[in-house]
Amino acid sequence: MPPIATNAGNGRDVAPAVAAHGVCRRYGRRWALVDVSFQLPAGRALMVAGRNGSGKSTLLRVLATAIRPDHGTAHVLGLDVRQDRDGVRRLCSLLAHDSQHYEALTALDNLRIAARLLGRDASREALRAALAAVDLAERADDVVASFSAGMRKRLSLARTLLKDAAVVLLDEPYAALDPPGFRLVDGLLEGLRTRGRTVLMSTHLIEHGRALCDDVVVLDAGRVTLECRAQDLPTAFVDRVPDRHHV
Repeated sequence: MPPIATNAGNGRDVAPAVAAHGVCRRYGRRWALVDVSFQLPAGRALMVAGRNGSGKSTLLRVLATAIRPDHGTAHVLGLDVRQDRDGVRRLCSLLAHDSQHYEALTALDNLRIAARLLGRDASREALRAALAAVDLAERADDVVASFSAGMRKRLSLARTLLKDAAVVLLDEPYAALDPPGFRLVDGLLEGLRTRGRTVLMSTHLIEHGRALCDDVVVLDAGRVTLECRAQDLPTAFVDRVPDRHHV
């Protein structure tokens, strides 16, 4: 399957930042991904769309090396997700559905643990700045058990961005957020693109994703059914999948 976007016209071939090659993954007897292939150049943002159960989360987890493909493989900045899992993990960061925070600890302490594991600045000032970026600075010393779902998502975003990875994988980043939270994610995504990061985002907010991303891959029952530039996504597809429904 050809790449979504090419580097044609620059006089040389450039390796894609993310490439999947015939990726298949199953859970028991059900195939979640079937022969998924695509390429994404560095510095571009890709929206992964599809109905619930279409394989969006599974694809991002394969790319992040959280799970292994049963067949096929994928590369992140040239590293094989099967053969160099540690290398891939150093280069990418995943915002997953599950927050996996330490409930009894404060937001600041949760970030401090992550910062130390990543070798980042774990000072109170640096961590408060990270929380301020997601509008949580005032809740820095509150335990996560007292947080709403939206606040937990904001903390997850802060932890994901703390790594400052070259490739950022966002699984439904708008889920559980209110309109101010939507605008927050919009701004964070724009910031990632400004810094030249490569972003893959699964979302059911089709119109929203189309406005913010460069390219689109649509999954249906684990298969790629459409690849195009975001601006070329058929209106009929957008109309068929309103923002209030998962796809």
